[in-house]
Amino acid sequence: MSLHLSNVILHQLTKNDQDELVVNYREHALDNDTSSESLVAELHRVFHSKAGKGFGSFQSDSDFQQWLQELRRGERDFYDFSQVCAQRLNQEISKYPFAEEGTLVLAEYQSLATDYLFIGLLPSNHSLKVTEGLEILSTDYLDITKMDIAARIDLSRYDTDKDSNRYLAYIKGRVGRKVADFFLDFMQAEVGLDTKQQNLVLMQAVDDFCADSQLDKEETNNYRKQVAEYCNEQIKSGDEVFVKELSGELPASSDGTSFHQFAQEQGYELEESFPGDRATVRKLTKYVGAGGGLNVSFDSLLLGERIFYDPETDTLTIKGTPPNLRDQLSRDR
Repeated sequence: MSLHLSNVILHQLTKNDQDELVVNYREHALDNDTSSESLVAELHRVFHSKAGKGFGSFQSDSDFQQWLQELRRGERDFYDFSQVCAQRLNQEISKYPFAEEGTLVLAEYQSLATDYLFIGLLPSNHSLKVTEGLEILSTDYLDITKMDIAARIDLSRYDTDKDSNRYLAYIKGRVGRKVADFFLDFMQAEVGLDTKQQNLVLMQAVDDFCADSQLDKEETNNYRKQVAEYCNEQIKSGDEVFVKELSGELPASSDGTSFHQFAQEQGYELEESFPGDRATVRKLTKYVGAGGGLNVSFDSLLLGERIFYDPETDTLTIKGTPPNLRDQLSRDR
């Protein structure tokens, strides 16, 4: 990938004899060489591919934002910026029971004409390696694929639109809101764009458009399928869902109204673009449910054809079971 690295530095959070987290500072930034560029490129790739990211923006009185602005204006160098960030991060993470040792990475770089600042606390793992003399040595390595404490600031968006609610992205992490809260506290930021809500609004707008256009069941299923295919392709490629672009791939209503026009006229609060949510998009073409030891999933077009639901008795009737399920049921009778 095309990546231009400006600055990258590592600090370590380690525990002292009192089991308290302390910062072990690196003396200077890393050299911008092939190894450091490869590290940042992999961090960028993995972060980009992570599902379940949250978005936000700085609070007006954020110290982190002040430090960042000083960095952008050249009033604070990157090394000093990294030190104050490490101090603040250590203070915030120490408040939580999941506080762990790790390697703090801060990187300032450009990818595809967009400037970014990455901040992540990476876990270390132990492994073995074989030397040229066929000796076995223990070694530590950064487990980048397992990172779940990380944030990335779109500096280009931040510089041009400080009122945006999404220039800051963070991984929500393995312990849900706990990690999100601590990272937001660290940067003194607040939750911004709600991607799941945007996806839910999009799904509702699609259903309402189909109903308003008086599409029959087959036409509605095909319409929903087209929306799902577009969204899944965007998710797969790491791109966002662009409402106007999506509308351009969908048929207009009988009176010529496009989906984009409908969404605007009816007042759906949709951003121009937003990350797709795979679980929400899946509901366009499938019915999915689990609970009480039962897990059910089927294509929506089967409802009323091979699968029937009676709300009065809360009964689901399936005509024609899958062969592998039928075999299991027959053997266990």
